[in-house]
Amino acid sequence: MASSDPPVIVLFDRDLRVDDNPALAKAAETGQPVIPLYVEDVDEAGAWAPGGAKKWWLHHSLEALGRDLKKLGAELVLRRGDTITIVSDIARKTGATGVYLCRGYEPWAPARERALNDVLGKDDITVTRTAGRLLIEPDQIRTKTGDVYKVYTPFWRAVSNAGVRTPVDAPHSLNGFAGKIASDTLADWGYLPTKPDWAEGFEDVWAPGADGGRERFAAFVDDAIADYDDKRNRPDLPGTSRLSPHFHHGEVSPARCWFAVLPLLDDKKTSKGAETFLKELVWREFSYHLLFNFPHLPVAPFREQFSAFPWRSDKTALKAWQRGRTGYPIVDAGMRELWATGWMHNRVRMIVGSFLTKNLLLPWQDGEAWFWDCLVDADLASNSASWQWVSGSGADAAPYFRIFNPVKQSETYDPHGDYIRKWVPELAGLETKQIHAPWDATASQLKAGKVSLGDSYPQPIVGHKETRERALAAYDKIKTSKS
Repeated sequence: MASSDPPVIVLFDRDLRVDDNPALAKAAETGQPVIPLYVEDVDEAGAWAPGGAKKWWLHHSLEALGRDLKKLGAELVLRRGDTITIVSDIARKTGATGVYLCRGYEPWAPARERALNDVLGKDDITVTRTAGRLLIEPDQIRTKTGDVYKVYTPFWRAVSNAGVRTPVDAPHSLNGFAGKIASDTLADWGYLPTKPDWAEGFEDVWAPGADGGRERFAAFVDDAIADYDDKRNRPDLPGTSRLSPHFHHGEVSPARCWFAVLPLLDDKKTSKGAETFLKELVWREFSYHLLFNFPHLPVAPFREQFSAFPWRSDKTALKAWQRGRTGYPIVDAGMRELWATGWMHNRVRMIVGSFLTKNLLLPWQDGEAWFWDCLVDADLASNSASWQWVSGSGADAAPYFRIFNPVKQSETYDPHGDYIRKWVPELAGLETKQIHAPWDATASQLKAGKVSLGDSYPQPIVGHKETRERALAAYDKIKTSKS
């Protein structure tokens, strides 16, 4: 088509890649000029607008997407404001005939997509929604009785049997729009922290963008997937994929990863780790299906009986947890890793989550909010479902009486204390036998390790045994209620 032909718009959201982006592929197939657009609509998301750590990632992710689109021949347009207003304005000013987007699943997404269709339809501008973020769409999979899956294991079997959508290749090129369109710059949005630059160490850990995601996935398959089942629970070892922020921002396609890993099921060396990784992909999927079908998931307990749970309010304890000053080394190590890197090992997420909701008896929403601001992979579906899981209030939750003992968890999953030594360096001088529970060390052992409890490192802010009993007593008050 000629450059004078009317354009189409591709609206990006949590799909910041050019490979396996069905919306971009369909737009490219038209042959019309393509206007790639990203809108920062913080009012739409409300309390779930990007937190500080995610903004840092998003800045670099959008930079990378802009470079990839430019190589294909199109310029990424950045705008801030109301999505419907901005898309409508650009469509009318450019004469666009269509808008293409990958479907969203957050509570506000369906209403946004309906509004786009209604408003643009009045001007005969078509809106085309595609899949893209998930392996299978939430309305394509149901139980035999037609209900939504609320238990993971049968959901895993159903997804495995239903089949995952086939990925689509990136366009070879795009017909860029020749006209001028006003665009913000990333600097205008101020996503990068300056005073202080609390993200200073992030770039040593992460490489946001599709290229970084592909490299991380390739390294995981080469170096770690064979032992993934055994080592993924060890925070002291590089046994996880660390792909979660790439998945969240849509830099890496879960469908592309699914089909890349499937052949490894036939190799004895990799079969167990490959299956476990695929199950983790489907756990992410399960969280999205729950969020889509139960949009109250981020704010209210899935199991209604937990609405009456007697949560405490303790700002001092919450702050100690947030700062990694609880006196429990494995908990503090996790919270400090989160602050320093914008990420936390999944096993440790379960430990710190159990400690907050069971030992401190603080509401899971407090933990969810802190993670939302601190995680580079802060994902509304995964964050909500996981916090409800660990607190016992979720659809397929850990039983409330499953209360992690932080010392036993530490001894089991950080057996040499290396994870603790890295993130709680004031305890590094202790022997392994004492590092998991320094309050049990003798005075001479503490002195030899250069540890002064209550000074260089805090005493435990609560006792595990007493708070476990308190949590179980609180649960007894509601467990006879209807779920």
